[in-house]
Order: sequence, then C-alpha cells, then structure tokens
Amino acid sequence: MDQNQPPGENYAHPKICFFHVLFKAASLVFYILSTIFVDSFVIIFVVTVLLAALDFWVVKNVSGRILVGLRWWNEINDLGESVWRFECLDQESLARMNKKDSWLFWWTLYLAAVVWILLGIFSLVRFQADYLLVVGVCLTLSLANIIGFTKCRKDAKKQIQAFASQTIASRVSSTLQSAFSVV
Repeated sequence: MDQNQPPGENYAHPKICFFHVLFKAASLVFYILSTIFVDSFVIIFVVTVLLAALDFWVVKNVSGRILVGLRWWNEINDLGESVWRFECLDQESLARMNKKDSWLFWWTLYLAAVVWILLGIFSLVRFQADYLLVVGVCLTLSLANIIGFTKCRKDAKKQIQAFASQTIASRVSSTLQSAFSVV
C-alpha cells in the first residue's frame, strides 16, 4: 500500500489500529460497566488490569513500532541505574509514515490517560479507595507508554537534526575542498 497517499488517505495498518484501540477501549468500558453491574471487586481489578496490561504490551511492542516507527525500553545497567533505550526508523521511513495511523496512535494514547485520570477523580470524590487502586495501575501503564514514546519521539528528532547537520557540514566541507583544490 502506498504510504504517500492524498489527504483523504486510509489507514495503512487497519488491523494494528484496531488492536491499538481495542484494549484501551476494552479496559475502560469493562471498568465503567463493571463498577455499575458487578459486585466483585476482585473480578473488576483482575480483568481491568489484565486488559490494561494487554494494551500496554500491544502499544509498546506492536502498534508503536508499526504506526509511528518508534520503539522504547528501559533496562537496568551494571551500576543499578535505569537506562532508557530508544529506536526509530530512519528519516526517509519516518517521513513516509501514514499520517492517519500516527494521529490515531498519539490521540488514543493521550485520550486513554485523560479518561483514567477522570475516573480516578470520580473514585476520589466517591471515596472509593479500592477502585482508585485499579485506576492507578491502569493509569501507570498508560503513562509509562506516554513517557516512553514521547522520549523516543524527542530522541528521534534529535537524531534527525544531528543527521541533517552532519550532512550539511559534510557538503559544505566537500564544496570548500573542491573550491580550494581548483586554485
């Protein structure tokens, strides 16, 4: 499928987009409906957190890589320090990314976190500390992806700027060398 489609372009990866939205929506909808219709907090906690964990995994390992060309992870080095690692596609590939896919990725990433925050506020107002725990776990998973992908996007922009600067400096240098070698 051509990545450089006209403004009315379709999603380049509709199945990935579907699953990117599915687990976010499933965890939110299940949480909201189950707090109304289900009496068991344990079931609500387990199922909601499981769906949020599936969302975290899909976003981090599949949709982030395919829809926006970014991948991140965090590891502990030999000194016991947390180190963020980022990967992104090259500049040409990033420029060819489908705009609709990218838009869907970023908006749903942020929107889900906003909804979890609103649900957390609602739990606070109703003095439901146990449900606040569910919201806290889901919000933490959501924020981890937001922080990871935002840092990754900033790192990718730095890499692109460094590459552009290096390319310009290289061309200027070669132009100057050829100009002075003629003389």
